[in-house]
Amino acid sequence: MSEGLLLARGVWRSFRSQHRTVEVLRGLDLEVRRGEVVAITGASGSGKSTLLNLLGSLDRPDAGSILWREDDLAEWSSAERSAFRNRALGFVFQQHHLLGDFTALENILMPSRIRGLRPGDEERAEDLLARVGLEERRDHLPGELSGGEQQRVAVARALQNQPELLLLDEPGGNLDRSRASRLHQELLELARREGVSVVAVTHDRDLAERADRELHLADGVLHEATGAGSAPARED
Repeated sequence: MSEGLLLARGVWRSFRSQHRTVEVLRGLDLEVRRGEVVAITGASGSGKSTLLNLLGSLDRPDAGSILWREDDLAEWSSAERSAFRNRALGFVFQQHHLLGDFTALENILMPSRIRGLRPGDEERAEDLLARVGLEERRDHLPGELSGGEQQRVAVARALQNQPELLLLDEPGGNLDRSRASRLHQELLELARREGVSVVAVTHDRDLAERADRELHLADGVLHEATGAGSAPARED
């Protein structure tokens, strides 16, 4: 059994409007092990993005805990969580969030600049740019890149600081089926080569079927989904 990296225990999260409270997550459990790819599927509005924000320490649960190697993220200060996201996590969103005034290479380097540039950072950014097939586009601004090229830059940026966990939120959602499938393949090949764990929330069967495990989010909890990869789902 591979080492546990991230563990969610009994996580509850609700949101209040003027007239009612909506319970989105209801005692959810999840374990992410080192080096595995977990796909989380579910209907729109089921709480997939809410869960991803909690796993990425962008939000806190109302009850329950999210543990990173047995440390409760809720007990960390805002500065500690920010440093954790920069050091240990990589994010790839459907909206790639590239900085429009910076070139492809500069966007990839941005996480390292936030952390503080170190020897080898620029060489790694150049290498990642080549590995996503965009070395000839290094000096192009995002507005000069296609949607697929922008998303590949976002993938490289997410891997720049050598994260331990990659969080994906519909990374190919703005691409046609063929381009999305190619992006999923490139992204997961890169992640596996780097030994990065992946949690992907998606509606896309192509991405879900490439995962080691698929879990389905419904009624605020995760259920084992059939037809995923060979590794069994676990709901401890």
